[in-house]
Amino acid sequence: MAKAPRLKITVINLLFLVVLCGATELPQYEVVHAESDFEIRHYRDATWMSATVNDLSFQKATLFGFHRLFQFLQGANLNYSRVAMTSPVVTSLVPGAGPLHSSAYVVRFYLPAKFQDSPPTPLPELNLKPYAWDSHYVAVRKFSGFATDDIVVKEASKLATSLSLSPWANATSATHYTYSIAQYDPPFRFFGRTNEVWVDVDASRFAGKASF
Repeated sequence: MAKAPRLKITVINLLFLVVLCGATELPQYEVVHAESDFEIRHYRDATWMSATVNDLSFQKATLFGFHRLFQFLQGANLNYSRVAMTSPVVTSLVPGAGPLHSSAYVVRFYLPAKFQDSPPTPLPELNLKPYAWDSHYVAVRKFSGFATDDIVVKEASKLATSLSLSPWANATSATHYTYSIAQYDPPFRFFGRTNEVWVDVDASRFAGKASF
């Protein structure tokens, strides 16, 4: 009986492979500060499509959330529009939002420029929502390999430590998300993988300074 869930996950992995291999468009940003092990980016206002998933596992939440997003990309929307995939797929941890106050995740992808101002309306059964991600600053740490449940926690902890030892120690912003993981590669790319941990920061107090 355990074969069916494994088969479903395998199929979703294949969708990741097919779609992310052709992803080219990325959200616009500029690097405003760089350290040896992290950088601060400024992302512009942008619209993303999001799927909320109540699951304890980062990996499962990402796969199941992306499955719903993939259906939207393939035309499961009221406009019957095919939407080109972009990169990265971003999964954000929402603390205390799931069953019994456990964690939930929001899986997102950036809408192509063609649909930024007027995104297609997803079919109701997909339970997807456009998300207007306002202009914001994030601290970013890159890491390679696969973004597994254990690794993303360790990488987020490493970023937190780096920030605590930098001028950005008290600059983390209070948002709905603890941290986000950005994945740029399909699951069957074994080498040269690119992943990132994102944490929102308040850059207002650094604006105009030379070190910024």
